[in-house]
Amino acid sequence: MTGRSRTRLDRVRASLGIAQLALQQVQDDLSADDVDARELAAILRELQEDVDVPGGLFPMLAQVVSTAARRAEQIEPNGDGDASCPLHEAAALLTDTAGQRLNWAARSLDPQGIPA
Repeated sequence: MTGRSRTRLDRVRASLGIAQLALQQVQDDLSADDVDARELAAILRELQEDVDVPGGLFPMLAQVVSTAARRAEQIEPNGDGDASCPLHEAAALLTDTAGQRLNWAARSLDPQGIPA
């Protein structure tokens, strides 16, 4: 691994560490005894589509995985899709499956809430 790759990997690790800390805070907030259905629905909507920042956690994760898939397409041997296809499928699962399930759960908890 080159020095530049090591630096890149170090940056990724540091960024993921920051993300883990932020997600731990979200998990702690979700675990609070006073979270009601309406607030839980709002939190779920934020995970899917943050109203203050374009995107949300799941769409952003899907974008990161899609970027990895596009890079894999460029470097995988024989262009066989052994790496890129599963990555594209994982990105689709994040947005299509996981994202939709968050929306359904939020609507179930708070049908009158503002959709993401």
